[in-house]
Amino acid sequence: MEDSRLGPQRLTADISQGYNNFVAGTLFVVATPIGHLDDISTRALRVLGEVTLVAAEDTRRSGNLLRHFGISTPLVSCHAHNEGSRAPRLVEQLLSGQSIALVSDAGTPGISDPGAELVQMARAAGIRVEAIPGPSAVAAVISAAGLDRPGFSFLGFPPVKGKDRKKWFQWLSLALDHGAVVCFEAPHRVRTTLQELQLLVDYPIIVFRELTKLHEETLEGTPNELVERISTPQGEFTLVIPARPEAALPVALPSQDALRAMVAEAATAGAHSPREAARIVADKFGLSTKFVYNLSKDT
Repeated sequence: MEDSRLGPQRLTADISQGYNNFVAGTLFVVATPIGHLDDISTRALRVLGEVTLVAAEDTRRSGNLLRHFGISTPLVSCHAHNEGSRAPRLVEQLLSGQSIALVSDAGTPGISDPGAELVQMARAAGIRVEAIPGPSAVAAVISAAGLDRPGFSFLGFPPVKGKDRKKWFQWLSLALDHGAVVCFEAPHRVRTTLQELQLLVDYPIIVFRELTKLHEETLEGTPNELVERISTPQGEFTLVIPARPEAALPVALPSQDALRAMVAEAATAGAHSPREAARIVADKFGLSTKFVYNLSKDT
């Protein structure tokens, strides 16, 4: 019986047979492995072997992937710092009838990775854009989390600082009333994000580290517990924050006196400024920070 396992030689032979539905002048958005190379699809390999050019977030990493599977398609960089200038040239090539595969370092372009700008320009020019689905960190962690409520929100990476970060945590707080939240975080910022999550979440969450890679690890606990356990973060992190328990949802807004007391408690417990303490309380009840802050000053 023929061995059904698909090694690099077998896959290269498959690719040489061509991609039946291949159309010139098409932009293929190709998902690549998030860690384990065996997760790439046969269809993705066929497309990567048939296109004129591969536009890659990092040509070195994508080059390693192509060489592993015996693919010699030329590569050109298309990353966050040059996409604006590179995309018009790629669109010109597509309009001339060339086909291009867009890939990021891992996962799917345009999802917390470069690529959306090129896709937008291609669509505006009337170019066919075809998605080649594949590995997804978001789908993987949702399937492994065993959530008991349907629906989830994906919020990407939390902004590093400023108003954007504050707004991100407000979105997260509101989203948790309706379903789980999935987000990514870098190793050097994961503890800071977990510390801020302590203000909003007092129940267990799930943290996936190095998903599908050699040192894959899954941790579960409250944000407070996980800060203690993740003392020297390494690798890439994906967080799954389950929906806020039904019992934790406020059935009615607290009284004004209760809100004032909560602001005072938040300021004392966390050594926060009065305005930051007001933001923490406001986020819990979907109120504006300005309203709660002014209320706390009104004695």
